[in-house]
This record gives sequence, structure tokens and C-alpha cells, in this order.
Amino acid sequence: MIIDDSNTIRKSAEIFLRPSGCEVLLAEDGFEAMSKIVDNQPDIIFIDIVMPRLDGYQACMLIKKNPIYQSIPVIMLSSKDGLFDKAKGRIVGSDDYLTKPFTAEGLLNIIHKALD
Repeated sequence: MIIDDSNTIRKSAEIFLRPSGCEVLLAEDGFEAMSKIVDNQPDIIFIDIVMPRLDGYQACMLIKKNPIYQSIPVIMLSSKDGLFDKAKGRIVGSDDYLTKPFTAEGLLNIIHKALD
């Protein structure tokens, strides 16, 4: 699942992942993502930090506090490669961090690392 308020980021991730056989779910923000997570239980979640309504930190915390979904790896996405953002992501339960813009190889490497 890719959660990002940028249509470009969502579509890029989908274009990178589909040829590898990944089923890709897309959501524009944390609120939309929550219902899709309940309905689909994705294997991995990539979530942008800065989004309207429900940001990535808040959404990650909600996912990780729910016993049904807490085992799903959550990867924070950000255009900043800052130590503060990475630390805050870890505090709310994220499993890893990927800096935007990302490559197909970068996305797939994180998926393999998180699911192995």
C-alpha cells in the first residue's frame, strides 16, 4: 500500500511495483488509508510523513497500536533525510524509512528486507 498526498508519488510507486507482480493499493491520506487497510490487510505499507488531515506519524501510530495490524511493516516516506524524522518514525512504530524521490530498486529492496 502506498499512502501519499502526491499523485505523482503514488503513480510512480505503482509503475515501479506492478511489473514485479505486486498488487498495489493507493490512498491519498491517512483517513482514506485506514478503511483500505481494514478491507485489504496489505503486506507492507509505505506512508508519507507530511499529509493533510492525518499525517504519517499519526497513521503509523494507529496502525501499530492495533493488534490486528501491528505486524504489518510500515515504511515512512519523506523528502527529508533527517535524523529527527527517522527517530520520530521509530517512536511511533515505523519499521524503516525511505527518502523521496525513490527508485524502483529502492522500493523493492525495502520490500524484500521487510518481508524476509
